[in-house]
Amino acid sequence: MEKAIVLIPTYNEIGNIGRIIDKVMELRPAFHVLVIDDGSPDGTADLVKSKFQEYPGRLFIEERSGKLGLGTAYIHGFRWALERDFEYIIEMDADFSHPVSALPALRAACADGKAQVSVGSRYVKDGGVKDWPLGRIILSYGASVYVRMVTWMPVKDTTAGFVCYRRKVLQEIDLDKIRFVGYAFQIEMKFAAWQLGHKITEVPITFIDRTVGESKMSMSIFQEAIFGVLSMRFWSFGNSYRKT
Repeated sequence: MEKAIVLIPTYNEIGNIGRIIDKVMELRPAFHVLVIDDGSPDGTADLVKSKFQEYPGRLFIEERSGKLGLGTAYIHGFRWALERDFEYIIEMDADFSHPVSALPALRAACADGKAQVSVGSRYVKDGGVKDWPLGRIILSYGASVYVRMVTWMPVKDTTAGFVCYRRKVLQEIDLDKIRFVGYAFQIEMKFAAWQLGHKITEVPITFIDRTVGESKMSMSIFQEAIFGVLSMRFWSFGNSYRKT
């Protein structure tokens, strides 16, 4: 069976990372896991490495020197996975906000040949959020509506960070042209795939706010999305994300 790998960026996730690795490894068909750790001072990387013997050949870690941004962590993981024989490359948070149980559905949505990108979506039928204050729901949903209006992408949860890419999508995107490293990174990756003609489908999930550790969200992250999307859209009128 074609192999799938889950990319999990971490910074100070010692309270979550061991448990989420175990949950992913329980799934069948099997998934592999690559943790990209940005120099967590709490021992996250050491905990991951302590589990290598439990999951030989299925658990990996890439350690970076500091907090270099979510987008650069995922691009590091994309390149690592493309150098190996993984067909499905999946982004997922370390904090259990993305349901591990939905991973097989994300992979299946790409494996059936009808789409090349699948998104774990809060804003389609049967999707939703749990334990979020009303203000954050409005801000998140409003951001997705705004992105659709600017980009015309047929995706309801444009800011989602729970995404499966088929290998060929990431091979075609020039990752050096992805400019955003924060919240807008997720938007730009979907936009790049869509601009290159890849079909995106959405799989309903319930997003659950983290209960362990500190949230990385801030108002500046949303501001990056709001203003970054405009500059991205204007850039796209004369440029392409296709690798040349």
